[in-house]
Amino acid sequence: MHPKPFLKLITMKAKINWIENYLLEGDSDTGKKFFMNTGDGVSEFSPAELVLQALAGCTMMDCVLIISKSRKKIKRFWVEVEAEEAKVYPKMFTKIFLNYHFVGKELDASLIERAIKLSEEKYCRVHAMLRGNVNITSSYTLNQS
Repeated sequence: MHPKPFLKLITMKAKINWIENYLLEGDSDTGKKFFMNTGDGVSEFSPAELVLQALAGCTMMDCVLIISKSRKKIKRFWVEVEAEEAKVYPKMFTKIFLNYHFVGKELDASLIERAIKLSEEKYCRVHAMLRGNVNITSSYTLNQS
């Protein structure tokens, strides 16, 4: 018996290979590779750490796009992410806090607030997948130097 594909419309594919112990290698359909691992003393990210980074990266890309469409320049931009996890397995994230940091002379509060709101409520697919299961909050700082 041949297994049926679980999705009829596939737009993205990935494959994860076990290497040894908890070391995993990921391959994407675009040919990119990455590694995951867990435990003390490992240099790779854990799957949970990658979820947090994916959330921050996704919303950052949206913000950069929205701000650039306003023809404003960002000098520096980073997001710090903190997460609280449940004490029992599967130890899901229960709260995630995103702290956006923007630096740029051309930026103003209304533009930053608009970019964050659009990303978090409309465009960021990672945020959308987590929303409803995790309490996600955010704040921002703006340095206009």
